[in-house]
Amino acid sequence: MKITVIQESLARGLSIVGKAVESRPTMPVLSNVLIQTEESRLRLSAVNMTLGLGITCWIGASVSESGSITLPSKTLMDLVSNLSPEKVTLTLDTNTLTLQLTCGGTKANIKGIDADEFPPVQIADGGGDLAVDGKVLKEMIQQTAFAAAGDDNRPILTGVYTLIEGDTLTMAAADGYRLAVRTAKLEQAFPERVEMVIPAKSLNEVARIISEEDSEVWITLPKERDIVMFHLKNVDVSSQLLEGKFPDFRAIIPRQYSTSTVMYTSDLLRACQRAEIFARDNAYSGYLYVTPPKGPSEPGEVKVASKSTERGDNEGVVDASVEGEALDISFNIKYLIEVLRVIHDERIVLESGGSAHPGVIRPENRDDFIHVIMPMSVTR
Repeated sequence: MKITVIQESLARGLSIVGKAVESRPTMPVLSNVLIQTEESRLRLSAVNMTLGLGITCWIGASVSESGSITLPSKTLMDLVSNLSPEKVTLTLDTNTLTLQLTCGGTKANIKGIDADEFPPVQIADGGGDLAVDGKVLKEMIQQTAFAAAGDDNRPILTGVYTLIEGDTLTMAAADGYRLAVRTAKLEQAFPERVEMVIPAKSLNEVARIISEEDSEVWITLPKERDIVMFHLKNVDVSSQLLEGKFPDFRAIIPRQYSTSTVMYTSDLLRACQRAEIFARDNAYSGYLYVTPPKGPSEPGEVKVASKSTERGDNEGVVDASVEGEALDISFNIKYLIEVLRVIHDERIVLESGGSAHPGVIRPENRDDFIHVIMPMSVTR
């Protein structure tokens, strides 16, 4: 194998697939990246057998001799990212399985493992089953995956429930303390109802990779194997699905509220970020005191407060439009910050049925995103 590539392209390709490399692999080859020539392109692939995740990226290359090899991911990434922005020549010695890399005045020899030892990686076979606007899909993932569970006590909750029904795509994630649900309309109605649970870690990689160039992302739905695939412009991501039944999340979305509050998203976010500084010592508990207007010409307000026994306390007042009863409720302030960071609308609505009931957060004048957060039971 002998090829020439642009340093910037190689570095970007390695950064994309490198996220799929296992940190503690069961086999040495799983810590490697597969490098393989395909006509006038170079194919880079990595797999994570634990997550069931595979990422393949193609970059332009001048191919003098075809071939393939697997190389240590971290070694190759660290080296390429520190090269000068010039052409990089890769030459493989098949007898010693050593790749010689030259770039400007730099020359390096990297020992690899035979490509035949690398596990098979799923790649696109055709266009896919349905297309989703790239920007929309990225936002949907960002607005749901953060609410998935981070531990494996209930493996199904580490994933994002994904439903395709007619012309509607729904994504939902929950960890037992909060729930995020996002819907979007598809350009075409899908003939079959499809539901699956995709690992949140896999979807986060899809969102990370989606760029401005990806005006649409094609999705290949599971068939005989429980694998879903996402096809971007020059990248394929495959993910094993999670087994099990996702809880009925619709049953926990409150239908009635006694208090409805409208606030500027940025104002509430900054107030919560200040509160977090002191809430860290108190299980991240933050207090929201919602006060309705005292007169027809007066605004309502929301006071966001937190305290630390050792370091002090903090409170901030946010102007708000309040309808209904006064509300005194405690939430995990980190959870509030995380959801406010993924809402890009100017104002949000906070609704609740009381201090012992969940809070519901959604963008104002939109019904395609809803976030439910359970209250904390704390001693004031």
